Amino acid sequence: MFMAVNEGIFKAYDIRGVYPAELDEDTAYRIGRAFVSFLKCREVIVGQDMRKSSSSLFKALAEGITDQGADVIDIGYASTPFFYFGTAKHKAGMMVTASHNPAKYNGFKMCRDGTVPIGGDSGMQEIKELAVRGVFAEPEAKGSVTKKDIMGDFIAHNLNFLDKGLNRHLKIVVDTGNGMGGYTFPKVFEKIPDVEVIPLFFDVDMSFPNHEANPLKEENIADLKGMVIKENADFGVGIDGDCDRCMFVDENGELITADIMTAILAKVLLKGSPGAKILYDLRSSWATKEIIGESGGVPVMCRVGHAFIKKQMREEDALFAGELSGHLYFRDSFVTESSIISTVLVINLLRAEGKRLSEIAGPLKRYFASGEINSEVEDKEGKMKELEDMFREEAKVTSHLDGIKLEFDDWWFNVRPSNTEPLLRLNLEAKTKKRMEEMRDRVLAVIRS
Repeated sequence: MFMAVNEGIFKAYDIRGVYPAELDEDTAYRIGRAFVSFLKCREVIVGQDMRKSSSSLFKALAEGITDQGADVIDIGYASTPFFYFGTAKHKAGMMVTASHNPAKYNGFKMCRDGTVPIGGDSGMQEIKELAVRGVFAEPEAKGSVTKKDIMGDFIAHNLNFLDKGLNRHLKIVVDTGNGMGGYTFPKVFEKIPDVEVIPLFFDVDMSFPNHEANPLKEENIADLKGMVIKENADFGVGIDGDCDRCMFVDENGELITADIMTAILAKVLLKGSPGAKILYDLRSSWATKEIIGESGGVPVMCRVGHAFIKKQMREEDALFAGELSGHLYFRDSFVTESSIISTVLVINLLRAEGKRLSEIAGPLKRYFASGEINSEVEDKEGKMKELEDMFREEAKVTSHLDGIKLEFDDWWFNVRPSNTEPLLRLNLEAKTKKRMEEMRDRVLAVIRS
C-alpha cells in the first residue's frame, strides 16, 4: 500500500525534499513509474550523487522505472554535467541529487530527449499527478538494469574545449566544497599538461563539513580566496555541490561576478563563431550586453532559470548563455551548463592573451551593482505594480520578461517574485556608486513599506 506523496517536493526545476520526512524510497519508486508513464520511454539513464541517502533512493527509483517496463542504464556516481553528458544521446534521464542543499536533502533532476529539462511547465505537473495518484498501467514486461562506464568519453568531451596549441604554465585553485566536483574535476584536469591544480575540499563528503557547497555566497569562497593568494595562483574557481555552477576569483582573490564571466567567456567563444547569439540573464550588468556586442556577438536578454534559458537557447540557436547564479551554458555541450568547460575556457584565455585575469576583468567592471536583495512581501504582484506605476514616466525601457525591469539613463532595476517563498528579489545597477545606493534605498523603501 502506497503512502501519501508530499506534493511540496515538486519544484519549478526539479524534485527536492528532506530525506526521509518529505522524500523517501516509496516516493522515489512512484516517481520512477510516473516518469516512465509520462514519457513512455523504453530506457532511462540514471546517475546519483554521493549523499548517504542516494544509493537507497537510486535503488527504489530504478525499481519503479523497471517495474514500469523501461530499462535503467546505470552510469554510477555522477556530477550533473556528467549526467547531462550521459543523457545527451538517449531519450530520457534522471539523477538522484539535491545539488548544493544540505545533507538532509535529496531529490531528482529529470531530462527528456536531447537533455531537455523537465520543469514546472514541461512535464513536472503531470509527473507529480501520476506519482500522487499512484495508479499505473502494468507493462508487458519489466525492464532491466545495466551498468555503463562513460567516464573516458566524458573526459574526452571536456578536453575537446581545450586549445592545445597554446602553452603557458598556470596554477589554479579549485574548491569543490566536498561535492561531486571532487569526483570529476581531477579526472579531467590530470589530463591537461602544464596546469597545476591546488585542490580544496576534493574529498567527496556530502554532509559538507567545511562549508556549504554554494559559491554564490561570499562566505563559501573565503577559503578559495585565501588559498589563491597564499599559493600565488593565477585564478580560483568555486564549485557547487553537483558541479553545474561555478564562481571565479582572480589572482588577487577578488570575486568576478558571473555576469562579468559571461562577458569574458562570450568574448572567447565569439572568436570562433562571430555573429553568434549570446544569452545573458536580465539581472546582468549593462557591461555584459555591451561586451557581447563589442566582441561581434548578438546579445539577447533571457529570464532566470535553467529550463527557460535552455529552451530559449534552442529557439535562438544561441552559442552560449550565462546566469548570475553561476550557471554557464554551452550549445556545443548539449545546451547544458558545465563548470569544467568554463574553467578550461579561462585557461585558454589566459594562455592566449598572456594577461592576468584581473587585467581582463577589470575594464568590464564599469558599473555599480546592488547584488540580489530579498524582501519578504505577501502581495508580490501588487508591490511590483506599485513600483512600475511609480517609475513608469521616467523609464526608458520597461520589460515584463521576468517580474519587472525598468531602465533609465543612468540606472536600472529588476524585481522578481520568488517561485516558492513570499519574497521579492531586487537587483539594481547604476553608473556611479552614489546613484546605485540612492536608488537602491529608494526602491527598497517602496518594497518594504
